[in-house]
Amino acid sequence: MPTYDDALTLFHAWTKDDGLRRHGYAVEAAMAAYAQRFAQDEALWRMTGLLHDMDYERHPDPEEHPYVGVQTLRAQGYPPDLCDAILAHAPYTEAPRETLLAKTLFAVDELAGFITAVALVRPTRLEGMKVKSVTKKLKDKRFAAGVDREHLRAGAKALGPPLKVHIERVIAGMQAEADRLGLAAPA
Repeated sequence: MPTYDDALTLFHAWTKDDGLRRHGYAVEAAMAAYAQRFAQDEALWRMTGLLHDMDYERHPDPEEHPYVGVQTLRAQGYPPDLCDAILAHAPYTEAPRETLLAKTLFAVDELAGFITAVALVRPTRLEGMKVKSVTKKLKDKRFAAGVDREHLRAGAKALGPPLKVHIERVIAGMQAEADRLGLAAPA
């Protein structure tokens, strides 16, 4: 099986845009937090989060993303659970989300992006962020309008915890890696 370092090298080769890289790191951080909570293989969960959008910069159309990336990952020997979860993270693929890994990736992907958007409008970024800050912004349909609120709710519901608990967990996972995400409080 490829290592985390292999996955990071592959991710950087395919993803040059800083914003897309930070999104990959944010989803990775949330996946790591859930891997610890569920006593799962943290390296596998990190790689799944990191690589979930690896092909998006080159192949953003639904006809190609995430299919091209998954094809590359399968050819390079990444585990089937990782590939299946990445395929299933995009609702339009209609791939089943049967594993805990797939359900978690689906649940954290959009939420990590939304929390990033909230952090970017806060003077202290992720530092001190509370669930209330995120839920307040969720109610404002104009804020991060491209984020499908129903997707966020469906992801939390499929994973199990109430939405507020899920938001709290993803915030905590991202806070643990705020420097890497470029979302640490300014000095």
